[in-house]
Amino acid sequence: MKPRFSTLIFLTFLTALLLLPFVFSPQYIAQLRQNHFELHLIFQSEIYKQITGYSALFFVVLEMIFTARKRGRGWWLKIKVPGSMNFWRSLHIFLGVALLGVTLIHTVGVQGLNYNAVFLWVFFGVTLSALVGVVAETGILESPRRYFGWLPADGSGQGIPALYKGPLIRNLRSLWLATHIILVCIFFVMLVGHIFLAYYFR
Repeated sequence: MKPRFSTLIFLTFLTALLLLPFVFSPQYIAQLRQNHFELHLIFQSEIYKQITGYSALFFVVLEMIFTARKRGRGWWLKIKVPGSMNFWRSLHIFLGVALLGVTLIHTVGVQGLNYNAVFLWVFFGVTLSALVGVVAETGILESPRRYFGWLPADGSGQGIPALYKGPLIRNLRSLWLATHIILVCIFFVMLVGHIFLAYYFR
């Protein structure tokens, strides 16, 4: 099971829809506070934040497990887990988009201030870096073209050499995967800080 390019485009549009509330939250949160104050209090309550926060943490832990399975064929406790690399990679992608949805529920679309705002934008970077990379890679793989680039137009034989699929995918992967891994590391450090601050200021 491997997501097709059309499926990944759908997930990209879904991700854009999930990010929209973060853009418009200053407007609708003010309306919610003014017209439905009781509901606003529920969204701000400690029990709501804990339930949705632990749900998001559960998704993060699942993402870690899927990543370990996806990358740990030889070292992950030598346990044979069923499923192919493509299957676990697909679960990792779908779960990442689902985690964005859970984050929207947890924050109600509010970007937060200071540390929480930076933490949220790092998380957006984690999600988008992976999704953009996978979409580009799958689009190249499914393309009927044999090579990508510019061919000489003047007939002189001089020009930019075209890249075949393999080298192009390797170059793209070295860029987007490195960016994704760096952002994931920053995200985990900030996640620990976020949990500490959430309980410190209770």
